[in-house]
Amino acid sequence: MDQSINFNLDLIHRYDKSGPRYTSYPTALELHQNFTEVDYRRQIDQSNARGGALSLYFHIPFCDTVCYYCACNKIITKNRQHAEPYLDNLEKEIAMLGKLFDRERVVDQLHWGGGTPTFLDAQQRNRLVGAIRSHFNVRDDDGGEYSIEIDPREADRETIVQLRNLGFNRISLGVQDFDPDVQKAVNRIQSEEQTFAVLAAAREAGFRSTSIDLIYGLPLQTVASFAKTLDTILSVAPDRFSIFNYAHLPARFKVQRQINEADMPSPEVKLAILQMVIKRLLDEGYVYIGMDHFAKPDDELAIAQRQNQLHRNFQGYSTHSDCDLIGFGITSIGRVGNAYIQNVKDLDCYADLIGKGRLPVFKGLILNQDDKLRGAVISQLICHFHLDFAAMERQYGIAFSDYFHHELQGLRQMEEDGLLRLSPAGIEVLPAGRLLIRNICMVFDRYLAEKRQQFSKVI
Repeated sequence: MDQSINFNLDLIHRYDKSGPRYTSYPTALELHQNFTEVDYRRQIDQSNARGGALSLYFHIPFCDTVCYYCACNKIITKNRQHAEPYLDNLEKEIAMLGKLFDRERVVDQLHWGGGTPTFLDAQQRNRLVGAIRSHFNVRDDDGGEYSIEIDPREADRETIVQLRNLGFNRISLGVQDFDPDVQKAVNRIQSEEQTFAVLAAAREAGFRSTSIDLIYGLPLQTVASFAKTLDTILSVAPDRFSIFNYAHLPARFKVQRQINEADMPSPEVKLAILQMVIKRLLDEGYVYIGMDHFAKPDDELAIAQRQNQLHRNFQGYSTHSDCDLIGFGITSIGRVGNAYIQNVKDLDCYADLIGKGRLPVFKGLILNQDDKLRGAVISQLICHFHLDFAAMERQYGIAFSDYFHHELQGLRQMEEDGLLRLSPAGIEVLPAGRLLIRNICMVFDRYLAEKRQQFSKVI
Protein backbone atom coordinates (compact mmCIF):
# COMPACT_ATOMS: atom_id res chain seq x y z
CA MET A 1 0.00 0.00 0.00
CA ASP A 2 1.37 3.41 -1.02
CA GLN A 3 1.10 5.58 2.11
CA SER A 4 2.97 8.65 0.83
CA ILE A 5 1.67 12.22 1.07
CA ASN A 6 2.03 15.10 -1.36
CA PHE A 7 1.84 18.39 0.55
CA ASN A 8 0.46 20.75 -2.10
CA LEU A 9 -0.05 24.25 -0.68
CA ASP A 10 -2.12 25.46 -3.60
CA LEU A 11 -4.58 22.58 -3.25
CA ILE A 12 -4.70 22.94 0.53
CA HIS A 13 -5.56 26.64 0.26
CA ARG A 14 -8.30 25.90 -2.27
CA TYR A 15 -9.87 23.06 -0.32
CA ASP A 16 -9.41 24.30 3.26
CA LYS A 17 -13.08 24.60 4.18
CA SER A 18 -15.05 23.54 7.25
CA GLY A 19 -16.23 19.96 7.54
CA PRO A 20 -16.78 16.96 9.81
CA ARG A 21 -14.11 14.64 11.15
CA TYR A 22 -16.35 11.65 10.41
CA THR A 23 -15.95 9.74 13.63
CA SER A 24 -19.51 8.79 12.69
CA TYR A 25 -21.89 9.13 9.80
CA PRO A 26 -24.31 10.77 10.10
CA THR A 27 -22.43 13.10 12.43
CA ALA A 28 -23.56 13.78 16.00
CA LEU A 29 -25.29 16.96 14.80
CA GLU A 30 -28.02 14.81 13.26
CA LEU A 31 -29.01 13.19 16.58
CA HIS A 32 -32.42 14.35 17.79
CA GLN A 33 -34.48 14.28 20.98
CA ASN A 34 -37.34 12.29 19.46
CA PHE A 35 -35.20 9.22 20.05
CA THR A 36 -36.21 7.76 23.43
CA GLU A 37 -35.19 5.16 25.97
CA VAL A 38 -37.75 2.83 24.40
CA ASP A 39 -35.95 3.18 21.07
CA TYR A 40 -32.61 2.43 22.74
CA ARG A 41 -33.95 -0.75 24.34
CA ARG A 42 -35.28 -1.92 20.96
CA GLN A 43 -31.87 -1.36 19.41
CA ILE A 44 -30.25 -3.36 22.21
CA ASP A 45 -32.58 -6.25 21.43
CA GLN A 46 -31.57 -6.06 17.76
CA SER A 47 -27.93 -5.90 18.77
CA ASN A 48 -28.23 -9.02 20.92
CA ALA A 49 -29.98 -10.89 18.11
CA ARG A 50 -27.09 -10.02 15.81
CA GLY A 51 -24.47 -10.85 18.44
CA GLY A 52 -20.77 -10.07 18.24
CA ALA A 53 -18.25 -8.35 20.47
CA LEU A 54 -18.81 -5.12 22.38
CA SER A 55 -16.94 -1.86 22.84
CA LEU A 56 -17.40 0.19 26.02
CA TYR A 57 -16.67 3.91 26.35
CA PHE A 58 -16.63 5.69 29.72
CA HIS A 59 -16.66 9.46 29.97
CA ILE A 60 -14.86 10.78 33.06
CA PRO A 61 -15.62 14.53 32.91
CA PHE A 62 -13.43 15.87 35.74
CA CYS A 63 -10.25 17.94 35.36
CA ASP A 64 -8.04 19.50 38.02
CA THR A 65 -7.34 22.62 35.93
CA VAL A 66 -8.76 24.05 32.72
CA CYS A 67 -6.78 24.13 29.47
CA TYR A 68 -7.85 27.19 27.50
CA TYR A 69 -7.91 25.38 24.14
CA CYS A 70 -10.24 22.63 25.37
CA ALA A 71 -13.53 21.94 23.58
CA CYS A 72 -14.40 18.83 25.62
CA ASN A 73 -17.26 18.47 28.07
CA LYS A 74 -15.56 18.78 31.44
CA ILE A 75 -16.03 19.76 35.08
CA ILE A 76 -13.18 21.69 36.70
CA THR A 77 -12.56 20.84 40.36
CA LYS A 78 -9.66 19.98 42.64
CA ASN A 79 -11.86 17.99 45.01
CA ARG A 80 -11.54 14.27 44.16
CA GLN A 81 -14.59 13.51 46.26
CA HIS A 82 -16.74 15.21 43.62
CA ALA A 83 -16.24 12.04 41.57
CA GLU A 84 -17.93 9.83 44.18
CA PRO A 85 -21.60 10.60 43.39
CA TYR A 86 -20.77 10.39 39.69
CA LEU A 87 -19.27 6.93 40.21
CA ASP A 88 -22.36 5.91 42.19
CA ASN A 89 -24.53 6.75 39.20
CA LEU A 90 -22.07 5.30 36.71
CA GLU A 91 -22.20 1.98 38.56
CA LYS A 92 -26.01 2.01 38.38
CA GLU A 93 -25.89 2.73 34.65
CA ILE A 94 -23.41 -0.13 34.16
CA ALA A 95 -25.74 -2.46 36.07
CA MET A 96 -28.80 -1.40 34.08
CA LEU A 97 -27.13 -1.83 30.72
CA GLY A 98 -25.36 -5.00 31.82
CA LYS A 99 -28.77 -6.63 32.35
CA LEU A 100 -29.89 -5.65 28.86
CA PHE A 101 -26.89 -6.94 26.90
CA ASP A 102 -26.18 -10.64 26.41
CA ARG A 103 -23.53 -11.53 29.01
CA GLU A 104 -21.84 -13.93 26.58
CA ARG A 105 -20.77 -11.04 24.35
CA VAL A 106 -17.07 -10.35 24.86
CA VAL A 107 -15.76 -6.81 25.42
CA ASP A 108 -13.09 -6.44 22.72
CA GLN A 109 -12.64 -2.70 23.16
CA LEU A 110 -12.66 -0.52 26.29
CA HIS A 111 -11.83 3.17 26.45
CA TRP A 112 -11.78 5.75 29.23
CA GLY A 113 -11.85 9.36 28.04
CA GLY A 114 -12.72 12.75 29.40
CA GLY A 115 -12.01 15.08 30.97
CA THR A 116 -9.14 13.43 32.75
CA PRO A 117 -9.72 9.73 33.51
CA THR A 118 -6.77 9.71 35.91
CA PHE A 119 -8.55 12.36 37.96
CA LEU A 120 -9.97 9.25 39.66
CA ASP A 121 -7.75 7.98 42.47
CA ALA A 122 -6.53 4.39 42.78
CA GLN A 123 -9.49 3.26 44.86
CA GLN A 124 -11.98 4.88 42.49
CA ARG A 125 -10.31 3.28 39.46
CA ASN A 126 -10.47 -0.13 41.14
CA ARG A 127 -14.11 0.46 41.94
CA LEU A 128 -15.04 1.35 38.36
CA VAL A 129 -13.20 -1.58 36.79
CA GLY A 130 -14.80 -3.90 39.36
CA ALA A 131 -18.26 -2.67 38.35
CA ILE A 132 -17.49 -3.18 34.67
CA ARG A 133 -16.23 -6.71 35.24
CA SER A 134 -19.27 -7.54 37.37
CA HIS A 135 -21.70 -6.78 34.56
CA PHE A 136 -19.81 -7.32 31.29
CA ASN A 137 -17.67 -10.09 29.85
CA VAL A 138 -14.29 -8.35 30.03
CA ARG A 139 -11.28 -10.22 28.65
CA ASP A 140 -8.60 -11.63 30.95
CA ASP A 141 -6.22 -12.68 28.13
CA ASP A 142 -4.98 -9.18 27.19
CA GLY A 143 -6.40 -9.76 23.72
CA GLY A 144 -8.66 -6.72 23.65
CA GLU A 145 -7.95 -3.08 22.85
CA TYR A 146 -8.22 -1.49 26.31
CA SER A 147 -7.08 2.13 26.25
CA ILE A 148 -7.04 5.18 28.50
CA GLU A 149 -6.24 8.86 28.03
CA ILE A 150 -3.59 10.13 30.45
CA ASP A 151 -2.68 13.60 31.65
CA PRO A 152 0.94 13.06 32.78
CA ARG A 153 0.44 15.74 35.45
CA GLU A 154 -2.19 13.45 37.00
CA ALA A 155 -0.21 10.20 36.94
CA ASP A 156 2.96 8.57 38.27
CA ARG A 157 4.61 5.16 38.09
CA GLU A 158 2.19 3.65 40.64
CA THR A 159 -0.79 4.91 38.62
CA ILE A 160 0.54 3.32 35.43
CA VAL A 161 1.32 -0.01 37.10
CA GLN A 162 -2.17 -0.13 38.58
CA LEU A 163 -3.79 0.65 35.22
CA ARG A 164 -1.82 -2.15 33.58
CA ASN A 165 -2.86 -4.54 36.34
CA LEU A 166 -6.48 -3.49 35.78
CA GLY A 167 -6.19 -4.65 32.17
CA PHE A 168 -5.39 -1.50 30.18
CA ASN A 169 -2.85 -2.17 27.43
CA ARG A 170 -2.86 1.06 25.39
CA ILE A 171 -2.16 4.54 26.62
CA SER A 172 -2.31 8.03 25.09
CA LEU A 173 -0.49 10.91 26.75
CA GLY A 174 -1.68 14.49 26.33
CA VAL A 175 1.25 16.85 25.73
CA GLN A 176 0.10 19.48 23.17
CA ASP A 177 3.39 21.46 23.32
CA PHE A 178 6.49 21.61 25.52
CA ASP A 179 7.30 25.27 24.80
CA PRO A 180 6.96 27.14 28.15
CA ASP A 181 5.46 30.26 26.57
CA VAL A 182 2.84 28.24 24.70
CA GLN A 183 2.05 26.27 27.85
CA LYS A 184 1.52 29.47 29.81
CA ALA A 185 -0.69 30.92 27.06
CA VAL A 186 -3.05 27.90 27.20
CA ASN A 187 -2.77 27.29 30.99
CA ARG A 188 -1.23 23.83 30.69
CA ILE A 189 2.12 23.72 32.47
CA GLN A 190 3.68 20.29 31.94
CA SER A 191 7.33 19.29 32.10
CA GLU A 192 9.21 16.90 29.85
CA GLU A 193 10.28 15.01 32.97
CA GLN A 194 6.67 14.34 34.05
CA THR A 195 5.70 13.19 30.59
CA PHE A 196 8.63 10.90 29.90
CA ALA A 197 8.51 9.35 33.37
CA VAL A 198 4.94 8.24 32.64
CA LEU A 199 5.91 7.00 29.16
CA ALA A 200 8.83 5.00 30.58
CA ALA A 201 6.59 3.53 33.26
CA ALA A 202 4.06 2.46 30.62
CA ARG A 203 6.72 0.66 28.62
CA GLU A 204 8.14 -0.98 31.72
CA ALA A 205 4.65 -2.10 32.77
CA GLY A 206 4.05 -3.75 29.39
CA PHE A 207 1.59 -1.42 27.64
CA ARG A 208 1.39 -2.61 24.02
CA SER A 209 1.00 0.83 22.47
CA THR A 210 1.98 4.34 23.53
CA SER A 211 0.63 7.45 21.81
CA ILE A 212 1.43 11.15 22.16
CA ASP A 213 -1.15 13.88 21.52
CA LEU A 214 0.03 17.24 20.17
CA ILE A 215 -1.85 20.31 18.91
CA TYR A 216 -0.65 22.71 16.24
CA GLY A 217 -2.12 26.20 15.85
CA LEU A 218 -1.91 27.17 19.54
CA PRO A 219 -0.96 30.73 20.56
CA LEU A 220 2.71 31.70 20.22
CA GLN A 221 3.63 28.56 18.29
CA THR A 222 6.20 28.87 15.50
CA VAL A 223 7.67 26.31 13.15
CA ALA A 224 10.92 26.37 15.11
CA SER A 225 9.29 26.03 18.52
CA PHE A 226 7.03 23.17 17.46
CA ALA A 227 9.94 21.42 15.73
CA LYS A 228 11.79 21.50 19.04
CA THR A 229 8.81 19.87 20.82
CA LEU A 230 8.54 17.26 18.08
CA ASP A 231 12.25 16.42 18.16
CA THR A 232 12.13 16.07 21.92
CA ILE A 233 9.30 13.54 21.68
CA LEU A 234 10.85 11.69 18.75
CA SER A 235 13.85 11.03 20.98
CA VAL A 236 11.65 8.60 22.95
CA ALA A 237 9.94 7.15 19.83
CA PRO A 238 6.29 6.64 20.82
CA ASP A 239 4.33 4.06 18.80
CA ARG A 240 1.76 6.59 17.61
CA PHE A 241 1.23 10.33 17.23
CA SER A 242 -2.05 12.23 17.16
CA ILE A 243 -1.35 15.76 15.95
CA PHE A 244 -4.51 17.84 15.97
CA ASN A 245 -5.33 21.10 14.30
CA TYR A 246 -6.50 23.56 16.96
CA ALA A 247 -9.95 24.92 16.11
CA HIS A 248 -10.29 28.34 17.73
CA LEU A 249 -14.06 28.75 18.20
CA PRO A 250 -14.48 31.12 21.17
CA ALA A 251 -18.09 31.84 20.26
CA ARG A 252 -18.90 28.17 20.94
CA PHE A 253 -16.39 27.39 23.72
CA LYS A 254 -16.22 30.13 26.34
CA VAL A 255 -12.94 28.96 27.87
CA GLN A 256 -11.17 29.71 24.57
CA ARG A 257 -11.92 33.40 25.11
CA GLN A 258 -9.07 33.43 27.62
CA ILE A 259 -6.63 32.97 24.74
CA ASN A 260 -5.15 36.22 23.43
CA GLU A 261 -6.25 36.49 19.80
CA ALA A 262 -3.13 38.49 18.95
CA ASP A 263 -0.97 35.50 19.91
CA MET A 264 -2.62 33.13 17.42
CA PRO A 265 -0.36 31.95 14.59
CA SER A 266 -1.37 32.95 11.07
CA PRO A 267 -2.86 30.38 8.69
CA GLU A 268 0.46 30.42 6.82
CA VAL A 269 2.39 29.55 9.98
CA LYS A 270 -0.07 26.76 10.83
CA LEU A 271 0.41 25.23 7.39
CA ALA A 272 4.17 25.54 7.67
CA ILE A 273 4.04 23.74 11.03
CA LEU A 274 1.92 20.97 9.52
CA GLN A 275 4.26 20.60 6.56
CA MET A 276 7.24 20.35 8.91
CA VAL A 277 5.48 17.75 11.08
CA ILE A 278 4.57 15.54 8.13
CA LYS A 279 8.07 15.61 6.64
CA ARG A 280 9.73 15.01 10.01
CA LEU A 281 7.53 12.04 10.94
CA LEU A 282 7.73 10.41 7.52
CA ASP A 283 11.52 10.85 7.54
CA GLU A 284 11.57 9.10 10.93
CA GLY A 285 9.73 6.13 9.44
CA TYR A 286 6.21 6.75 10.73
CA VAL A 287 3.24 5.92 8.51
CA TYR A 288 0.46 8.41 7.82
CA ILE A 289 -2.70 6.61 8.92
CA GLY A 290 -5.04 9.48 8.07
CA MET A 291 -6.47 12.71 9.45
CA ASP A 292 -4.13 13.56 12.36
CA HIS A 293 -2.71 10.08 13.04
CA PHE A 294 0.74 8.62 12.44
CA ALA A 295 2.05 5.24 13.58
CA LYS A 296 5.12 3.05 13.31
CA PRO A 297 4.87 0.54 10.45
CA ASP A 298 4.61 -2.40 12.87
CA ASP A 299 1.86 -0.75 14.96
CA GLU A 300 -1.55 -2.47 14.90
CA LEU A 301 -3.17 0.55 13.22
CA ALA A 302 -0.70 0.50 10.33
CA ILE A 303 -1.03 -3.26 9.95
CA ALA A 304 -4.84 -3.07 9.99
CA GLN A 305 -4.77 -0.36 7.34
CA ARG A 306 -2.54 -2.43 5.05
CA GLN A 307 -4.88 -5.40 5.53
CA ASN A 308 -7.98 -3.30 4.78
CA GLN A 309 -9.27 -3.90 8.32
CA LEU A 310 -9.04 -0.40 9.80
CA HIS A 311 -12.18 1.24 11.24
CA ARG A 312 -13.11 4.64 12.63
CA ASN A 313 -15.38 5.46 15.58
CA PHE A 314 -15.84 8.15 18.21
CA GLN A 315 -12.40 7.37 19.68
CA GLY A 316 -10.72 7.78 16.29
CA TYR A 317 -9.04 5.07 14.22
CA SER A 318 -9.45 1.57 15.61
CA THR A 319 -8.98 -2.11 14.81
CA HIS A 320 -12.24 -3.09 16.59
CA SER A 321 -14.99 -0.80 15.28
CA ASP A 322 -17.03 -3.75 14.08
CA CYS A 323 -18.17 -3.92 17.73
CA ASP A 324 -21.37 -2.30 18.95
CA LEU A 325 -20.26 0.66 21.05
CA ILE A 326 -21.97 1.40 24.39
CA GLY A 327 -21.46 4.86 25.89
CA PHE A 328 -21.51 5.41 29.66
CA GLY A 329 -21.60 8.67 31.61
CA ILE A 330 -22.64 12.19 30.68
CA THR A 331 -22.36 13.24 27.01
CA SER A 332 -21.10 9.83 25.89
CA ILE A 333 -22.17 8.63 22.44
CA GLY A 334 -22.58 5.01 21.41
CA ARG A 335 -23.66 3.03 18.40
CA VAL A 336 -25.87 0.05 19.17
CA GLY A 337 -27.89 -1.95 16.66
CA ASN A 338 -28.83 0.50 13.91
CA ALA A 339 -28.71 3.66 16.01
CA TYR A 340 -26.50 6.29 17.56
CA ILE A 341 -27.33 7.18 21.17
CA GLN A 342 -26.11 10.12 23.25
CA ASN A 343 -26.46 10.46 27.00
CA VAL A 344 -27.62 13.63 28.74
CA LYS A 345 -24.97 16.30 29.21
CA ASP A 346 -25.85 17.63 32.68
CA LEU A 347 -24.78 15.98 35.95
CA ASP A 348 -28.05 16.72 37.75
CA CYS A 349 -30.17 15.42 34.87
CA TYR A 350 -27.98 12.31 34.66
CA ALA A 351 -28.36 11.69 38.41
CA ASP A 352 -32.13 12.25 38.27
CA LEU A 353 -32.71 9.76 35.45
CA ILE A 354 -30.38 7.15 36.93
CA GLY A 355 -32.11 7.57 40.29
CA LYS A 356 -35.43 6.76 38.62
CA GLY A 357 -33.98 3.61 37.08
CA ARG A 358 -34.04 5.07 33.58
CA LEU A 359 -31.38 5.00 30.91
CA PRO A 360 -30.03 8.59 30.61
CA VAL A 361 -30.83 9.00 26.91
CA PHE A 362 -30.66 12.56 25.56
CA LYS A 363 -30.63 12.14 21.78
CA GLY A 364 -30.35 9.48 19.15
CA LEU A 365 -30.77 8.56 15.52
CA ILE A 366 -31.95 5.35 13.86
CA LEU A 367 -29.99 4.82 10.66
CA ASN A 368 -31.80 4.24 7.42
CA GLN A 369 -30.33 2.23 4.55
CA ASP A 370 -28.96 5.34 2.86
CA ASP A 371 -27.18 6.35 6.09
CA LYS A 372 -25.56 2.91 6.34
CA LEU A 373 -24.46 2.93 2.72
CA ARG A 374 -22.99 6.43 2.84
CA GLY A 375 -21.37 5.67 6.20
CA ALA A 376 -19.68 2.60 4.68
CA VAL A 377 -18.42 4.64 1.71
CA ILE A 378 -17.02 7.38 3.95
CA SER A 379 -15.44 4.86 6.34
CA GLN A 380 -13.71 3.01 3.53
CA LEU A 381 -12.32 6.22 2.04
CA ILE A 382 -11.18 7.80 5.31
CA CYS A 383 -9.57 4.58 6.58
CA HIS A 384 -8.08 3.08 3.42
CA PHE A 385 -7.98 5.83 0.76
CA HIS A 386 -9.70 3.65 -1.83
CA LEU A 387 -13.18 2.39 -2.62
CA ASP A 388 -14.23 -0.73 -4.51
CA PHE A 389 -17.59 -0.09 -6.21
CA ALA A 390 -18.33 -3.81 -6.66
CA ALA A 391 -17.94 -4.49 -2.93
CA MET A 392 -20.48 -1.77 -2.12
CA GLU A 393 -22.84 -3.06 -4.81
CA ARG A 394 -22.71 -6.60 -3.42
CA GLN A 395 -23.28 -5.47 0.16
CA TYR A 396 -26.04 -2.93 -0.47
CA GLY A 397 -27.71 -4.15 -3.66
CA ILE A 398 -27.16 -0.98 -5.68
CA ALA A 399 -25.61 0.07 -8.97
CA PHE A 400 -22.96 2.46 -7.64
CA SER A 401 -22.69 4.68 -10.70
CA ASP A 402 -26.47 5.17 -10.75
CA TYR A 403 -27.00 5.64 -7.01
CA PHE A 404 -24.11 8.08 -6.68
CA HIS A 405 -24.29 9.69 -10.13
CA HIS A 406 -24.41 13.22 -8.68
CA GLU A 407 -21.58 12.53 -6.21
CA LEU A 408 -19.32 11.03 -8.87
CA GLN A 409 -19.83 14.15 -10.97
CA GLY A 410 -18.90 16.17 -7.90
CA LEU A 411 -15.56 14.33 -7.72
CA ARG A 412 -14.55 15.30 -11.27
CA GLN A 413 -12.93 18.57 -10.24
CA MET A 414 -11.03 16.75 -7.50
CA GLU A 415 -9.84 14.27 -10.13
CA GLU A 416 -8.67 17.14 -12.36
CA ASP A 417 -6.84 18.62 -9.36
CA GLY A 418 -5.00 15.36 -8.73
CA LEU A 419 -6.67 14.47 -5.42
CA LEU A 420 -8.03 11.15 -6.65
CA ARG A 421 -8.40 8.81 -9.59
CA LEU A 422 -11.81 7.63 -10.77
CA SER A 423 -12.28 4.41 -12.73
CA PRO A 424 -15.21 2.09 -13.51
CA ALA A 425 -13.92 -0.08 -10.64
CA GLY A 426 -13.69 2.54 -7.92
CA ILE A 427 -11.96 5.53 -6.34
CA GLU A 428 -8.27 5.75 -5.49
CA VAL A 429 -7.17 8.66 -3.31
CA LEU A 430 -3.80 9.95 -4.51
CA PRO A 431 -0.98 11.30 -2.30
CA ALA A 432 -2.15 14.89 -2.88
CA GLY A 433 -5.64 13.97 -1.68
CA ARG A 434 -4.79 12.20 1.55
CA LEU A 435 -4.52 15.35 3.65
CA LEU A 436 -7.82 16.45 2.11
CA ILE A 437 -9.67 13.17 2.66
CA ARG A 438 -12.38 14.97 4.63
CA ASN A 439 -13.21 17.01 1.52
CA ILE A 440 -13.56 13.86 -0.55
CA CYS A 441 -15.81 12.26 2.07
CA MET A 442 -17.93 15.40 2.28
CA VAL A 443 -19.09 14.83 -1.31
CA PHE A 444 -21.00 11.75 -0.07
CA ASP A 445 -22.54 13.51 2.97
CA ARG A 446 -26.16 14.38 2.20
CA TYR A 447 -26.65 16.26 5.50
CA LEU A 448 -23.69 18.59 5.16
CA ALA A 449 -24.76 21.71 3.28
CA GLU A 450 -26.88 23.28 6.04
CA LYS A 451 -24.49 22.29 8.84
CA ARG A 452 -21.07 23.15 7.40
CA GLN A 453 -20.56 26.30 9.45
CA GLN A 454 -20.60 24.24 12.67
CA PHE A 455 -17.46 22.27 11.80
CA SER A 456 -13.74 23.10 12.01
CA LYS A 457 -11.53 23.68 8.99
CA VAL A 458 -10.17 20.50 7.43
CA ILE A 459 -6.57 21.78 7.64
